Amino acid sequence: MLRSVPFRICSVVFVVALPQAANSGLPVVAPGKAIVASLANFRSNSSIKSTTSKTSKFSLPAPDKQQMKFVHAYIKNNDDCLLTVKHRSEGPFAIIDSVLNHYGLPLELKYLAVIESELKSTARSRVGAKGPWQLMPQTAHELGLKVNRRADERVNYYKSTRAAAKYLKDLHREFKDWLLVLAAYNGGPVPVYRAIHKAHSRNFWVLQRYLPRESRMHVKKFIATAYYFEGAGSIAAAPTPLANYAAAQTRPKETQESTNEKFSRLMKESAQSLKTSGNILETIN
Repeated sequence: MLRSVPFRICSVVFVVALPQAANSGLPVVAPGKAIVASLANFRSNSSIKSTTSKTSKFSLPAPDKQQMKFVHAYIKNNDDCLLTVKHRSEGPFAIIDSVLNHYGLPLELKYLAVIESELKSTARSRVGAKGPWQLMPQTAHELGLKVNRRADERVNYYKSTRAAAKYLKDLHREFKDWLLVLAAYNGGPVPVYRAIHKAHSRNFWVLQRYLPRESRMHVKKFIATAYYFEGAGSIAAAPTPLANYAAAQTRPKETQESTNEKFSRLMKESAQSLKTSGNILETIN
């Protein structure tokens, strides 16, 4: 189980480009039965065309020392668990990325499923939330999922991810801010609106003290987890994503990529990601 850390932060950066392969440098682990079934479902629905022209992106402020301490400590405290999740993330991420892209959502939202369930399709909370996206029965029903004695589609990766994507899109339409969306996903829209009213601000870092602690920490865990997966991985084995970010900011201009070089690199990474996803799907034939 992912653990929290006793640090408080005010803001942190997360610079987003196109997603890299989820398990870069790690051995591929065969998907479990639940993931294989969802991959089959995903493949049967893969002809659905995206209704959006491009995927949304995050744009967050730069970190200070205190915020870096939180991310550093969270990754260190959860390094073993995060590494285990990363080893088995390729199958789930192949499905999640495709669905998020279809709905025009930031691909980084897949890390929400990591802190919600550690990517376990059968994960269940003490209050009855279930599946990789930890949807409550009523919420799942409102989003079009079957939840009854015969079937519980919250454990189906493809269907539950589509439901979560719809919910996240609705929340963003409501709050227009991804950090507020993450807080509302955890605790519901009402506490977020209450915090906005008390703080007279829609800035998460200003109103966070008026949010329930669980929702406040949920957002910070998401940011730390995103750093872990977008960077080199294990904090004990390689420089942290924050260190990578700092290095990028201090890199001399003449060594930075040109527009054409960046475009070429991102296209290659995108093609490799698609090839990897295709290889996973071939394993279920």
